[in-house]
Amino acid sequence: MRLINQSPARPAAIVLMILPFAALAIAYAVGSEIRLAANPQDKLLPAPSQIWDTAVRLFTEGDRRTGRILLWYDTGASLGRLAIGVAISALSALVFGMAIGMLPYARRTLGGFVGVISMVPPLAILPILFIIFGLGEVSKVALIVVGITPVMIRDLSARTLEIPREMIVKAETLGASSAVIALRVVLPQILPRLISSIRLSLGPAWLFLIAAEAIAAQLGLGYRIFLVRRYLAMDVILTYVIWITLLAFVMDYALRLLARKAFPWTEAAL
Repeated sequence: MRLINQSPARPAAIVLMILPFAALAIAYAVGSEIRLAANPQDKLLPAPSQIWDTAVRLFTEGDRRTGRILLWYDTGASLGRLAIGVAISALSALVFGMAIGMLPYARRTLGGFVGVISMVPPLAILPILFIIFGLGEVSKVALIVVGITPVMIRDLSARTLEIPREMIVKAETLGASSAVIALRVVLPQILPRLISSIRLSLGPAWLFLIAAEAIAAQLGLGYRIFLVRRYLAMDVILTYVIWITLLAFVMDYALRLLARKAFPWTEAAL
């Protein structure tokens, strides 16, 4: 049997899934052991036990000055900014994506504009956002919106254009207006793609959030990482990085479950 036709059984699939994570952990442990053996004061690769102790302290112990557990406050601040930015982007992408995909006039007017805007490096305009919106919350949310919305619009407009023309013609034959076609024909077709687009945009959204918090914030996961880097506190940085990765994975998994429950017929594509 050809290799392309072979699929691992469930136990083997679980082992294969764990394998790269185990390899990465072993590689880190070996590298850390070598560096600490050469220099016990080395901070670049702290021992896994030190990272664990730091994580327990960060999750459970309050700050000496304020008494607050800063990691939870940082998480709340970052997730709030991320949720607002992604929600605004998703709603904008849905409206403009449908309009560009459905309406020739909107496509001629906005198609080229969105295509050009999507090529602008978002981090390059971060200083402009700080000048316009100040150093508060608005500029951080704006960077997420500017960074991911154009790409999401292009994705959803392309999916709208992929809808078979026969479906539109049948709806028109039955007397449906443009608004009815948008709500009853197009919207159900692109909602699964919207969830998929959000999943793909979460990585860049986190990147823009961390970048904005690193430059101008007093609370947040990105702010804390860049604050402690001055002291080369790699155990704290690695704990925050692992925590951000875990949050991103949980969000992606929740969106995938939502897609499976809401649109089971598209599971293969998602």
